[in-house]
Amino acid sequence: MKNTLLRIGIVALGLFVVAQFFQPERTNPASDPSASIRNYKGIPPEVVNKMEAACSDCHSNETRWPWYSYITPVNYLIASDVNAGRRHMNLSEWGSYSPGKIHSLLDNIYDQVYNHDMPLPKYRWMHPAARLTDAEVKLICDWASGEEDRLDQVQEMQPEMNNQRKVSHDSTGTKK
Repeated sequence: MKNTLLRIGIVALGLFVVAQFFQPERTNPASDPSASIRNYKGIPPEVVNKMEAACSDCHSNETRWPWYSYITPVNYLIASDVNAGRRHMNLSEWGSYSPGKIHSLLDNIYDQVYNHDMPLPKYRWMHPAARLTDAEVKLICDWASGEEDRLDQVQEMQPEMNNQRKVSHDSTGTKK
């Protein structure tokens, strides 16, 4: 019995060592710094700072890959979470999103942060700086809600602006 357990342990250790040679891709793709949420008009610096601390490891091209992200099998879980996070929302590419996409993301930010679904609990456990206080949740949610309202106002004005352009460009000089 003792020999069997020893053999199983040696085989398991050998498999663990061999598994370390198989690593997922950990990337930080290049991106245009001007498209970053840091440069988004109207976002307060304290919101940017908190979102960078709580969100950017999974939702940007500036992931800090911790030491344990190099250990199989944990590395596959982390790489999968980061890739999924970037697909859903990438703070490094915020400025390239359409107003409709930004509106949708702001709605999701509000819901996820308000309900404490983001950052993920497993991330908060390993990253104390990502834990949001009630005041920080309010700060982010107030910004997201206010920005949604601002985008709604801009959208409501858009048809008005389009009509004004048509009038000013009407070749006959008459208003329609």
